[in-house]
Amino acid sequence: MADDQGLDLVEVSAKAKPPVCRLMNFDKYRYELKKKQQEAKKKQTTVETKEIKFRPKTEEHDLNFKIKKIKKFLAQNNKVKVTMRFRGREIIYAQTVGLDAITRIAEKLRDDCVILQEPRMEGRQLVMFVGPKS
Repeated sequence: MADDQGLDLVEVSAKAKPPVCRLMNFDKYRYELKKKQQEAKKKQTTVETKEIKFRPKTEEHDLNFKIKKIKKFLAQNNKVKVTMRFRGREIIYAQTVGLDAITRIAEKLRDDCVILQEPRMEGRQLVMFVGPKS
């Protein structure tokens, strides 16, 4: 029957008694399936993680400039990893100066974002993750 109609015989369920088959144009079916997958991929959104690095002695103007950059990333629905790197003997200031600076940054961002992970030490870096408000 499939040859007479110019279609393909496609097995739908092999384990059924008797096995179930269907007459269809298999190439057209594959094409439509591929199109559906492409549409689903278009509607999918990806969230990137951007990173902004600071140092403990970053001045106020530079701090404000980088905060403005963080707000721009958040407006694009990206997560931001705020990193404060300590070099050499600066590590002794991690719990005082570093923590104060990163809390100041968090306070300035409070209106525009949600803090996903509180500041914590990772080796010689103080790291905090922020995400956009939904």
